[in-house]
Amino acid sequence: MIRVIGLVAKYQEPKAIEMVRWLVPWLKKRGKKVYVEDGITRSGGTSSSKKEMAANADLIISLGGDGTLLNIAPLVERPDVPILGVNLGGLGFITEVAADELESVLAHTLEGDYQTEQRMTLEIQVKRKKGKPHRFRVLNDAVITKGARSRIIDLETYVDDDYLCTYRADGLIISTPTGSTAYSLAAGGPILEPALSAIILSPLCPHTLTNRPIVVPGGAGIRVTLRSFGDTVILSPDGQQGVRLNNGDKVEARDFGLPVSLIKLPSRSYYEILRGKLKWGER
Repeated sequence: MIRVIGLVAKYQEPKAIEMVRWLVPWLKKRGKKVYVEDGITRSGGTSSSKKEMAANADLIISLGGDGTLLNIAPLVERPDVPILGVNLGGLGFITEVAADELESVLAHTLEGDYQTEQRMTLEIQVKRKKGKPHRFRVLNDAVITKGARSRIIDLETYVDDDYLCTYRADGLIISTPTGSTAYSLAAGGPILEPALSAIILSPLCPHTLTNRPIVVPGGAGIRVTLRSFGDTVILSPDGQQGVRLNNGDKVEARDFGLPVSLIKLPSRSYYEILRGKLKWGER
């Protein structure tokens, strides 16, 4: 039963803040305890950090775009806690509910009338010769990329114990099926049905034109070692604050083992979303 609800919103979007101030009394009237993300003032809800919200809420509502949802999703390590993504503008592949649908969808959700889709997440680790490793969980992707003034970088890449290649490129995207319609798609990667278990490797502007994106099994372990000196190279998990990489540093990626549950509309298929967002069939 849904008793505690967490609200996260895109600060810069006035419509999102307006919706928070409407939602809090609407939910309280129905006997729900409401956590509201720190920084949203005069909301009427209980102020909470994202981490606290992820640990205590029975349902999380994300108001904004895909980026807003990506901020909270990796913190939710209970697959039974669904996330309802509300798209307030922009492309929005994982925030499929429109603002004018929210009240109806939420009313059904609170009655237990909803469906979820399990989305694979990746565990990303940065291992150095010295110092403790960095660890991230991502729903979309982890991107290794060079700085604006850096040269092409060398990325020695293994799939499990098998050597794949050493990419000479501007970078490499390690993506989930959910992330296949994000940066990976812009880099020429394939679109994967998001319920699949798979990992996509998409090189950025490879020096060798025959280096193409590749899809490997979801149970595989990816190991990428930076083989370049003196370049500015950054790992960015889900578009968040990055970690600088040095020569010899290793980035390892594998299935995190805990999926994220996204509420989906039974009246709208994934393929309908693709047609609408990507304008397929339009002249």
